[in-house]
Amino acid sequence: MTEDWHFYEPVNGHGLAHDPLNAIVAPRPIGWIGSRSRAGVNNLAPYSFFNLFNYRPPLLGFASQGWKDSVANIADTKVFTWNLATVDLAEPMNASAAMVGPEVDEFTLSGLAIAEGKLVAAPRVAASPVSFECRLTQLIRLETKEGRELDQWLVLGEAVGIHIATAMIDDGIYQTARARPILRGGGPADYFEITEAARFEMRRPG
Repeated sequence: MTEDWHFYEPVNGHGLAHDPLNAIVAPRPIGWIGSRSRAGVNNLAPYSFFNLFNYRPPLLGFASQGWKDSVANIADTKVFTWNLATVDLAEPMNASAAMVGPEVDEFTLSGLAIAEGKLVAAPRVAASPVSFECRLTQLIRLETKEGRELDQWLVLGEAVGIHIATAMIDDGIYQTARARPILRGGGPADYFEITEAARFEMRRPG
């Protein structure tokens, strides 16, 4: 074990060229969230603070720094979609992260076709090999250890409908690497791709 450590207290700053936190807790799946305003404007945005939190029912969530259009739309309509970001969709995914006004449709901005949800009135990324249709379960404002409210919002939803391209399934098993999903890394521009070469098997103890 190394005897040299870079130690810091986050409240006092990290003292490095770039915050290491995002690089340590990485790579992270991308919450590519589709929503629609009451006025009918579509919204699409990627969030790197995202994950799945429960199997049955399937609960997933993302956290937004600031009350952004995605959060506002979901708070209003109570529905959204999650769409798998892949290597082939990396550029439009990045384009959908543009800081634009609520009147701008990021599907149009990033050149992506829309597929409508079957069970919820929210747009899906038609080209994504996997999409979840979700209903809002909780919207939580995050707090510090002292109880100070942050401008950080955790959105949790239940996936009530799941779309999977059949080409991603072999013998009833979803092939994770086949879609070439991408994950967010730590640096200002770092992403990682999941490939079959990176896979290894390890069974849980009896």
